[in-house]
Amino acid sequence: PTECSDDVTHAFLSSPPASSVVPIGRPVCNTRLYVLDSLLRPCPLGIPGELFVAGTGVGRGYLFDASRTAVSFIPDPFSSSPGARLYRTGDRVRWLPDGSLDFLGRIDFQVKLRGFRIELGEIEASLRQLPAVRDVVVLVRQDSPGDARLVAYVTPKADASLEVEALKLHLSQGLPEYMVPAAFVVLDALPLSSNGKVDRKALPLPDADASRASSFVPPRTRTEALLCGLFARLLRLERVGIHDDFFALGGHSLLATRLVAHVREALGLELPLRALFEASSPAL
Repeated sequence: PTECSDDVTHAFLSSPPASSVVPIGRPVCNTRLYVLDSLLRPCPLGIPGELFVAGTGVGRGYLFDASRTAVSFIPDPFSSSPGARLYRTGDRVRWLPDGSLDFLGRIDFQVKLRGFRIELGEIEASLRQLPAVRDVVVLVRQDSPGDARLVAYVTPKADASLEVEALKLHLSQGLPEYMVPAAFVVLDALPLSSNGKVDRKALPLPDADASRASSFVPPRTRTEALLCGLFARLLRLERVGIHDDFFALGGHSLLATRLVAHVREALGLELPLRALFEASSPAL
């Protein structure tokens, strides 16, 4: 970070890393690093927290910006030196068993979706473990009122291909259901701004209808037509086929509860919520 003389960690790599994620290393000389929770308590080995920097490299603050300085440069509770301060980096990291730091993303990329706090960087880090993934950005999109959902934008490495179902399966094996994105968009490259950072505003809208066009199977009965219509209305899609999965299309537990209520109203059936999780497509 610029606020700490640019370099605060280093790592020696004698061979290529085992995964695409390279640890950011250990502290340089005259520098101390802390991984702390929201109450400024040290996090145990492997537990994510925010990275704080102490030592001679920590700057004095932001010129003519006392309020910002007070937020980012705080008194150092681990030092006996008068006036010692910690710099709050905003980076989310964890200690690895070998004493190096694993970078997980930014603290300010934490979001709250349907009552759950989600670290977008944790999802991105999980996807980067796949050998075919070159880069990834996960964000929350709300392209229509009340329809906030996670969307993952992924780019493949050279001569590699990515299958959306494989990406979902990988995430579902290590993350809870609410952290698995409702939509995946595979791009040749992520759009960049003039300063070389990902231009999140330029990321395209997921086209769920287009990705399902080749596998669309229309309803065969009046009941299937009604169910497909309910799926489409709740998920704000133009159409839904009989083999389309409610949750794969972006459905979640709250929408599932609404779907059960609509089925009760339209068909007079008391459908247990469990039944939708066990059979989540309109096919009869």
